[in-house]
Amino acid sequence: MAVDPALAQLLRRAAALAGRPGRAILGITGPPAAGKSTLAHHLVAGLAPHATYVPLDGFHLAHQLLVELGRVARKGAPDTFDAAGYVALLRRLRDPREGVVYAPKFVREIEDSIANAIPVQPDVPLVITEGNYLLVPSRPWADVARLLDEVWYLDLPEEVRLQRLIGRHMAFGRDATEARSRATGPDQQNAVLIDATREHADLVIPLPPGP
Repeated sequence: MAVDPALAQLLRRAAALAGRPGRAILGITGPPAAGKSTLAHHLVAGLAPHATYVPLDGFHLAHQLLVELGRVARKGAPDTFDAAGYVALLRRLRDPREGVVYAPKFVREIEDSIANAIPVQPDVPLVITEGNYLLVPSRPWADVARLLDEVWYLDLPEEVRLQRLIGRHMAFGRDATEARSRATGPDQQNAVLIDATREHADLVIPLPPGP
C-alpha cells in the first residue's frame, strides 16, 4: 500500500528522533479533533517496534471526581487533568533506570481512565505522546515541553475540525444540538487556548480538509 508523501516525510523525521542515543519523546498537539491520535497511531505503526504511544488523555481526573468538583461539564479543560502526574510520567520515561514504565489509558466508552494499562518497555527508543496542552506556558503544563525532544502542532481548517468534533460527540451519545453546543462552547474555549501555543511548536503541520 502506498504511503502518503506527507506522512512519509513525518515518518522519516520521527525515525531520526528514534535513532538518537537514548530515548526520545515526540509530542503531538493541536485543538480537539485536529487528528492528534490518528497521526500518533500512524507513526507508531510505521515505526514498529521502535515506538510506543502514550497519550495525555490517560491523565483525565476520574469522572466521579469531576462531578464532585463541579467540572464535569468542562471535561477536557486544563484543570480537569492531573497535569503534574503527566509530567512525572514523562520524567520517568526519560530515566533509563526506570525499567518498564506503566502509563494510564483513557477509555472513552466508560469516560474514565484505567491505570497501568500501557507498558513502555525500556528498550523502546521513541515514545510518542499527544494531547491538547503540551505547549501551554503556565505551570505545571510548562514543564511538559522541557521533557519533549520535539512538539508538532496539527493545523486543520477550523470548519472541518468543528464538524469532526461534533461528529465525535454524537458518536458517543450526544444529540446534534448538545454536540454542537459542546464543540462551540467549552471545547472552543480550550481550542483558543491551544491555538495560542502553536508558535512554540518545532513543526506546524497544515492538514488537508479531506476525510
